Amino acid sequence: MKHIDYILTGAGASGLMLAYRMANDPFFDEKSILIIDPEKRKDEDRTWCFWEVGRGEWDGIVSKSWDSIYVAGGSSEKNISINPYTYKMILSEDFYQKIWTVLNAKDNIQFLHESVTEIKPTEKGVHVQTNQGNYHASKVFNSIPGYSNYNTQKKYPVLQQHFVGWFIKTKKPSFDASTATFMDFNIPQEASTRFMYVLPTNKNEALFEYTLFSEKLLSKDAYESGIKDYLKKQGIEDYTITRKEQGAIPMTAYPFRNNNSKNILHIGTNGGWTKASTGYTFYNCTKKTKNLVDFLKKHSDLRHFDRRTKFNNYDLLFLDVLAQNNAQGGELFSMLFNKTKVKTLLKFLDESTNLFEDISIMLAVPPRLFTQTLMKRILSFSRFKTKRHE
Repeated sequence: MKHIDYILTGAGASGLMLAYRMANDPFFDEKSILIIDPEKRKDEDRTWCFWEVGRGEWDGIVSKSWDSIYVAGGSSEKNISINPYTYKMILSEDFYQKIWTVLNAKDNIQFLHESVTEIKPTEKGVHVQTNQGNYHASKVFNSIPGYSNYNTQKKYPVLQQHFVGWFIKTKKPSFDASTATFMDFNIPQEASTRFMYVLPTNKNEALFEYTLFSEKLLSKDAYESGIKDYLKKQGIEDYTITRKEQGAIPMTAYPFRNNNSKNILHIGTNGGWTKASTGYTFYNCTKKTKNLVDFLKKHSDLRHFDRRTKFNNYDLLFLDVLAQNNAQGGELFSMLFNKTKVKTLLKFLDESTNLFEDISIMLAVPPRLFTQTLMKRILSFSRFKTKRHE
């Protein structure tokens, strides 16, 4: 069995981003790197969005960006400048092409079209079994779902950010391409948090996503009916659907890092790299993979890579509130955008605010609701510890 320095199981955004960083760093030139996935993605199968200040490393493949967003809920609706931030969109086809152009040029990086069936620690590293063979590595970075029990545990709430999106093209100019609709809650909520998310790329083309933050998924027809109704409400009836996308992203404060071991690190959504309170993942992967490459140059034990921060506690509290009061989600998000500076809110969601800025965010939401939820969480942790020690 050939020994490999690093095996990356799963070739999604996080796995490819990590491999890309390794390929661009001379430290890893003498390391053998193996990527295993049943599919080598190269087509336009998803869309990633994120916000950042100024120019960034992915600007060369950003297909569209916006300097203002539209947020609506109840009687409130407004266009908001997000300066100094810019909201950016990347199409997966462009991302895959950029990454594979670099990876294919590296002799020490290989890709295998195989399905991983088992990842198991050994005395000297990690054993990886696939449907076609067995491999051994010093370290494994796994982004394949199914290696944690977050869906079966009861200690932390688990919601889903689930959606169906239509890319549509109209015959006549119908969109203001300078503003992205970030959250429009003025649709039937049906006792859950629902909103429309619209990304206009020009006057005749836009992505419409019917999105929910809730526990249970809907039938595909329910999402598509929501998009149809919204388009009709906007007076858009003469259009062509050019592409569809669908997804469900877990939103949970479950401590994924507890599943890591000395030589196995779970990454991407599977490693808790999704921002728990929003479902955004791409920009977190950008930061995490940078930090991970730096970590590997100095440390060996992967259990020490990921650390809990104050933002994990904020995410947990907000998800508790959203899980227990899902019908009020639209109201809560609208309050955040109406009562805080958008620059501070985006900075908070980027996990880069100071304590004073954190407090300004907390004061924007109903204190009674959050205080009650906090007390319930404290009591639940106490019961959990008591039961664990019985």
